[in-house]
Amino acid sequence: MSNRSTPSGSAATLVIVAHPDLDSSRINKRLAAELERRGNVTIHRLYETYQDEKIDVAREQALLTSHDRIVFQFPLFWYSSPSLLKKWMDEVLELGFAHGRGGDKLNGKELLIAISSGGAESMYQAGGFHNYSYSELLRPFQQTANLAGMIYLPPFAVGGIREVTDEQLEKYAADYADYVEGQTALSRKRG
Repeated sequence: MSNRSTPSGSAATLVIVAHPDLDSSRINKRLAAELERRGNVTIHRLYETYQDEKIDVAREQALLTSHDRIVFQFPLFWYSSPSLLKKWMDEVLELGFAHGRGGDKLNGKELLIAISSGGAESMYQAGGFHNYSYSELLRPFQQTANLAGMIYLPPFAVGGIREVTDEQLEKYAADYADYVEGQTALSRKRG
């Protein structure tokens, strides 16, 4: 994990990168590297931290409470997240912490989902190959944010990853870092 200071006036941001093979990933690796290069966020590589999948719940909850903006960055696998992120959510976002009586520790924090997919964004829409939009497929994350009293931000998506040129990837990485850091609103579609 990389801990970096936060510039004055911006939200302390935790980026949870959940890619099972980040070293082999062109897109997610580059997006995380750009954030790390800028040094304004905390990067937390879930698969690197928990190779045995034994999650330190207290440590993870402390990370969440010490940040204002939480980002889940992952490749879209079978219309959802990789399994370790789901397990992390099941264990860390427990009753009494993230929801239920006394479960107000994430209230008011922002949640941003950043995904990559093999299919182009045009394939993720009504009538498209996958029938549903990214937004529709990410509804469980949006509802998780709602239940925890979080502010759900529009997702950041890079589609058609096999066709992304190096030049496009650099632009996506810059746009992503600006968005994660809260410097710009998400203004254009990806894919």
